[in-house]
Amino acid sequence: MVRAIVGANWGDEGKGKITDMLGEKSDIIVRFQGGSNAGHTIINEYGKFALHLLPSGVFYQHTTCIIGNGVALNIPYLQKEIDSIVSQGVPKPNILVSDRAQILMPYHIDFDAYEEERLGGKAFGSTKSGIAPFYSDKYAKIGFQVSELFDEDTLKEKVARVVEQKNIMLEHMYHKPLINPDELLETLHEYRDIVEPYVCDTALFLNNAIKEGKTVLLEGQLGTLKDPDFGIYPMVTSSSTLAAYGAIGAGIPPYEIKDIITVVKAYSSAVGAGEFVSEIFGEEADELRRRGGDGGEFGATTGRPRRMGWFDCVASRYGVRMQGATEVALTVLDVLGYLDEIPVCVGYEIDGEVVKDFPVTAKLKKAKPVYEVLPGWKEEIRGIKEYDKLPENCRKYIEFIEKELGVPVTMVSNGPGRHEIIYR
Repeated sequence: MVRAIVGANWGDEGKGKITDMLGEKSDIIVRFQGGSNAGHTIINEYGKFALHLLPSGVFYQHTTCIIGNGVALNIPYLQKEIDSIVSQGVPKPNILVSDRAQILMPYHIDFDAYEEERLGGKAFGSTKSGIAPFYSDKYAKIGFQVSELFDEDTLKEKVARVVEQKNIMLEHMYHKPLINPDELLETLHEYRDIVEPYVCDTALFLNNAIKEGKTVLLEGQLGTLKDPDFGIYPMVTSSSTLAAYGAIGAGIPPYEIKDIITVVKAYSSAVGAGEFVSEIFGEEADELRRRGGDGGEFGATTGRPRRMGWFDCVASRYGVRMQGATEVALTVLDVLGYLDEIPVCVGYEIDGEVVKDFPVTAKLKKAKPVYEVLPGWKEEIRGIKEYDKLPENCRKYIEFIEKELGVPVTMVSNGPGRHEIIYR
């Protein structure tokens, strides 16, 4: 049985907690795209963690955690992250790295920063983790696959060839220090030694596991609106954030994915630039940011204050549709308990016409939110374990969202802890 867990919107929906929770009942957890550019915050008996590259199942001894072929593999970062959780008392996790995963190179991070600097005011708001240069190289076929680390002659020849190209850009476009091919080769030898214990044919491993009836959880990064095809292009990430890509990024058949849990937040938040129709500002936004998440709404990777907004039915309905959601997990509902009334964005006004379907970016730029205001419940709901014990207005809010999404809300998260969840 394969399940996918993905985000409906801009990322930051609270997938880490839900993955950690579902990880308890999974045998294998796979990260299938992205790199160390986004994080998941997890709170459990070991403490509070911000994971970036490691799958959220690393806190269980019964799970195998896979870094799939679709991931941007930052090898020293992987080592650092493993060491960091072990140093906090977590038993060393079982980790496998796909031999077909590609390596995030040190120069990818440099090029990311140089390009944002060159763009100045027109920058993409990158996390400067090297992700766009990494995926550009992968598709331009000048990336380095993990398997290539173990073939010295090919590696040497390729390093020389790639460095030649990169140095032309460094010299003439960015006016920055050049790459020394011998030093780069030495770095790749270090990478090889770090990653060697984890490398295997993970697609074959998963194929055998599925045949044996094992439970597999595919873990996505970010959300629908950051997808390069279906998101707010060009203010998107550089790998597909959709559950459908989970089949490719993990190396399994698409028909094996039986359940797609899409995580939706009870209000909106986003890190980085791009269109955000239901965004709020000033004191109203500060208040929500301060109360939001656990310890406030700040990016797990960057620490940047998140942009805040009210729940957006148009974006979220589109988000769950493009993910192919079979069920929805609604998160951070407890945060809204301070409000007398809660605005919800139910449509976009574009050129005088109200639309309910999420448009392309050029039209999105002109969109103004159309709000419906729902009554608040004005009480603390953390600690409630049963749905019918929730205040009536709180249940009405959930049911309103469910009707707008057209997908059953099966889980309601009302606190940051692993078991602060209501099953419906």
